[in-house]
Amino acid sequence: MAISQVFSRAQLGIEAPQVRVETHLGPGLPAFTIVGLPAAAVRESRDRVRSAIVNAGFPFPQTRITVNLAPADLPKDGGRFDLPIALGILIANGQLPSRAAESLECIGELALNGDLRAVTGVLPAALACGRAGRTLLLPEDNLEEARLYRNGKMLGAPGLLAACAHLNGVAPLTPASSAEPLPPSLAGPCLSEVRGQAQARRALEIAASGGHSLLLCGPPGSGKSMLASRLPGLLPPLDEQQALDVAAIHSLHRPRAPALFHLPPFRGPHHTASAVALVGGGSHPRPGEISMAHHGVLFLDEIPEFDRHVLEVLREPLETGEVSIARAARQTTFPARFQLVAAMNPCPCGYFGDPQRSCGYSCEKARRYQSRLSGPLLDRIDLHLEVSAVKPEELVSLSPGEASVRVRERVQATRTRQISRQGKLNQLLSTRELEPVLSLHGCWLSQAMQRMALSARSLHRTLRVARTLADMSGDDQISTAHLAEALSYRLSSP
Repeated sequence: MAISQVFSRAQLGIEAPQVRVETHLGPGLPAFTIVGLPAAAVRESRDRVRSAIVNAGFPFPQTRITVNLAPADLPKDGGRFDLPIALGILIANGQLPSRAAESLECIGELALNGDLRAVTGVLPAALACGRAGRTLLLPEDNLEEARLYRNGKMLGAPGLLAACAHLNGVAPLTPASSAEPLPPSLAGPCLSEVRGQAQARRALEIAASGGHSLLLCGPPGSGKSMLASRLPGLLPPLDEQQALDVAAIHSLHRPRAPALFHLPPFRGPHHTASAVALVGGGSHPRPGEISMAHHGVLFLDEIPEFDRHVLEVLREPLETGEVSIARAARQTTFPARFQLVAAMNPCPCGYFGDPQRSCGYSCEKARRYQSRLSGPLLDRIDLHLEVSAVKPEELVSLSPGEASVRVRERVQATRTRQISRQGKLNQLLSTRELEPVLSLHGCWLSQAMQRMALSARSLHRTLRVARTLADMSGDDQISTAHLAEALSYRLSSP
């Protein structure tokens, strides 16, 4: 009886659970069976593996081959199991040493000529393999992405023949060196290109400093999209762990370029996006746009044009920072700690309330357009700002505004102050941590809540913004001036 075992990794959300590829060569008519809940792409690997082994110069065993992908109740998908299946067959047939792959984990899709092709989800597999203390054998084309995890051990092979030569000790593969830390690439649209809009620039800095969500409402051409696209340039670079978290999520779709490793992601889906595209899902759950924007910015332009059902799915992730995709067979949780920036016009034509242009819609139609954003969703947005049209003299002015790099320095200083005091950004403060402000300004805040009809959630979000304003001015205590400015961003709600 000939049997072998090779370790590999499946893909389950952003996790990479271990899979044991067990191969048995037994008596009987020639057959090739794969069990262990394989998807169609895994079952089709029988033909790819057979051709790759033959074209690599090895005889294919003419016996009954049974491959078990354990655990049996874990779904397996994709071509990532081609390499471990091929190596398992060769080990079981005595063509490779029996203990050759004990310290390895293998993933990779085989071409018919034996070449190895890149697969998705390599970084989560590299992270899990490193935690298990093993070396990951993977396609050369995936090596650059896997090297982003600097504590892992990786071997890159161009094809099955090179992998077998390494296991036989004939031509050992050179272990990949860890990627050198790249300087943060923060080049992008600069805030100095924005003319005028002093209040909007101020709101943008507040949002960046405390991690707050922001809604911009104004006529067409007032610079809402331009302002939103400059928010990532105001955010400090991601630290090592944050960058790995983001890269692992993106690895499931398309790997991020190494030059963008420390750059906060910016996602701007079109308003025709579905709820599944936004939050993730599918029969094999994959992350959506809110998870792709983890530790970065999600920009929803023309937000009233999104389907209302699509927008409502944002409510829970805005509170919890994660999204759980539940299916009949399993549940997957994706991180979704993003900054929401939304832009909208006040009415369908965009000029409602504009003193320079007449609007063809009545007040009731404008209100109906704005009501496409539900109250619970608006309640979860920290800053509501009305953006007016830029004055002609400001637009033609040649004097640039303050550059993003200067604003980013202040944002970094404000965030450092928050982290050193409480270990997190102000946007993540709990209600218990806000109680000292309530005890200090309780009467004043009670009157403000009654006048403005604020909900408890609105009040707490206002207090978090006020805490950010105090940090920006270097004050230890929140004053009524900070509270008044924070409340002013609730007066301009659509």
